Amino acid sequence: MDATANIMCQEDPVNPVVSTCLQVCGILVVSHLFHLIFKPLGQPGPVAQVLAGLVLGPTLLCRIYVIERFFIKPNSAEYYRFYAFFARIFFMFLLGLEFDVPFMKRNLHLVTTVAYGGFMACGIFGAAISWFIIRELTISYNKIAFAIVTIIIIANSASPVVIRLAADLKLDTSDVGRLAMSSSLINEMSCSLLFSLVVAFTEDGMFKTLLLSIFLTASLILVNCYLVIWFNTKSRNQKFINNSQVLLILVLLISVSMIIESSGLYSTVHCFLVGMMFPREGKTTRTLLHKLTYAVHNFVLPSYFGFTGFQFNISSLSTIDNVIVALVMVSLSIAGKILGTLLACYYLKIPLNIEAVILAFILNLKGHADLVVVDASPNSEKWWGEDIRRLLLSVIVLNTLMAGPVVSFIMRKQEVQLTHNRTSIECLDPESELRMICCVYKPRNASGQLGLCSALRGKQGAAITPYLMHLVELPKRRKKKNLMYHQLQDGDQFSDEDEYGGNDVMEINEAVDIFSSETKIFVRQIKAVSSFPTMYEDVCSQAEDLRVSLIFLPFHKHQRIDGKMEKGKDEMRSTNQKIIRHAPCSVGILVDRGCLEFQRLLAPDSLQSVATLFFGGPDDREAIACSKRLAMHHHLNLTVIRFLPSEFGEEDVNVSSSTASPHFNLGNEVFMSIARRNPENKRDDVYMDEFYKRYVSSGQIGYVEKNLRDGAETLQALRDIGDMYSLFIVGKGRRGCSPLTTGMSDWEECPELGVVGDLLASMDFDIKSSVLVIQQHRHTSSKSFTDD
Repeated sequence: MDATANIMCQEDPVNPVVSTCLQVCGILVVSHLFHLIFKPLGQPGPVAQVLAGLVLGPTLLCRIYVIERFFIKPNSAEYYRFYAFFARIFFMFLLGLEFDVPFMKRNLHLVTTVAYGGFMACGIFGAAISWFIIRELTISYNKIAFAIVTIIIIANSASPVVIRLAADLKLDTSDVGRLAMSSSLINEMSCSLLFSLVVAFTEDGMFKTLLLSIFLTASLILVNCYLVIWFNTKSRNQKFINNSQVLLILVLLISVSMIIESSGLYSTVHCFLVGMMFPREGKTTRTLLHKLTYAVHNFVLPSYFGFTGFQFNISSLSTIDNVIVALVMVSLSIAGKILGTLLACYYLKIPLNIEAVILAFILNLKGHADLVVVDASPNSEKWWGEDIRRLLLSVIVLNTLMAGPVVSFIMRKQEVQLTHNRTSIECLDPESELRMICCVYKPRNASGQLGLCSALRGKQGAAITPYLMHLVELPKRRKKKNLMYHQLQDGDQFSDEDEYGGNDVMEINEAVDIFSSETKIFVRQIKAVSSFPTMYEDVCSQAEDLRVSLIFLPFHKHQRIDGKMEKGKDEMRSTNQKIIRHAPCSVGILVDRGCLEFQRLLAPDSLQSVATLFFGGPDDREAIACSKRLAMHHHLNLTVIRFLPSEFGEEDVNVSSSTASPHFNLGNEVFMSIARRNPENKRDDVYMDEFYKRYVSSGQIGYVEKNLRDGAETLQALRDIGDMYSLFIVGKGRRGCSPLTTGMSDWEECPELGVVGDLLASMDFDIKSSVLVIQQHRHTSSKSFTDD
């Protein structure tokens, strides 16, 4: 490359390499300043970064001769392409690694319909208007190829821009955000494939090159599978794989990408597929995410977006014809995305509300595959001149600068409508996705929490998105950190290990790796380093950002080898109590006595009995809702035990999954004549009525009804069933003045477990079963954290 030869051979000390580095530094600094200004206004990072490039580029500062001579060199374009090549490799590979494959599998029809709805509408508009653009720009050759390029530019959705904007606006965990990210990837991969096919069929010998690129991609995916197994085995006693192993994986990726690019094709699809098919389990993926995420999100993508704005030149809009062409393309792109997306939503019976409009504008973001198309290929000068290239770049930049602020403006106006509303699982369908955070303080907590993940998965293939959050006490005089594992900087992870979790991190990672390998459930790990008085804020903030419906906490006591419960730090108990008070969703506390280890649930001959105790109230209904998911697990046998005051019934009623007592009939007076002294009783009856019809009548879940007089009889009933089940699930409280628990709170030790939960967890009760206490989310008008 001529540019490479000129690195050290120019008299001007500010050669293209130096000027390119200065541009990157300038873009990063200015974009950071813009982000500080625009963030309070709700503007996402990509908008600030594109604006930074626009300010430093030929549109503004580079119109000054001295700055232009300093920044823009004759061979700078070659260095831009060289930098863009490596940037594309790394962030497309990272996008593949972070891609939510389970979400795509579950919603493939939905995602593809939305993606191709906007693509087809924009494609029709682009094809219809291409003749006008060709005439206005006086394109005299390769008209068909230019028309296809016009269609791609109008129809494309830039997945890196969409993903960063969704993350900045905290939409990446919402349904509309995940749908937008997945649809943009499908759209962009389709545009890239279409362009590759155009190149393959318009240039001699390119079809064979396309087949070669497919073979190389498949080969690299296969090689990576074997490398991951080898690296994970070799680094069994290490927290991460070493740098040489990481380098080998990246060198293979870059080498294959260079072969594909040197043959005239582009490696965008190749890098994404390699990342998406990369094995998720083990230390290799964790290390790659750790190494790449910080650099890509904080340096590569901002500078890449900045160069998009840097290449924008206002002089390309100096003529009326060019202005008309740019306005027509921008307008058709917006109109096509809105029309196509809304039609797709209508076809899918998705409400045409504000979320559909946000989805349409998000999918109108440009700035990746379309830039590749504009640069075209080494033969791009045969297709169009530099003036047309600058015009098309203007269209791309204008689209992004318009769509980003519109989305953030709509979100600010409709903030209440877009907030997370799945804050409990009572309102969720048992087969819908369950998002939850499992918190651990020590490695001994991991097995029980992972066991809950496995149990709540229910039947094979059910939708579950678990996060494992490692809560680490902040050493004195350290700054608080609350980051994903792969977002921690080197100093946070590889030094001061004893202070930031030490060997606990390695043991927890090992447990997660084994769990993911055996269950095929991908567990996302989070590490929160904070002082105990403020740790609850980190947990609650993460729960809100991740839009989870359930937080699981470990009990502050743990079981010793002799079976006795040993008390842990008082700060752990205090943190649990604060999380229960301030959590933005339902909360569960697991008293783990080793009966729910996930290895036991995987044993082929394993069958564990689980009992859900129902006294009434919202917390007990939430416990029933949680139990529905456990009932779908083929190694769990669930029985719901309802406790009723004896004055409303004459005898215990037992309805098992195999036999039903004729005395128990939802239509007769035995069940329906229960006194309804308050609205909660009515809700309980309606809920249990529906529960019985759906689950008990079909034989999925057993049902036992116990009629008792007072707390003493309740205590004796609990003692009678204490050794029959390996797990008890019960609501925390909010049952009103129930005679069934009268006097039971006199010896209450842990109020955070409720009356019944505290009794079951007590050492005096002497049972070997684990206990899960559930509290349903309590809606409050204020989200602020009070001083605890």
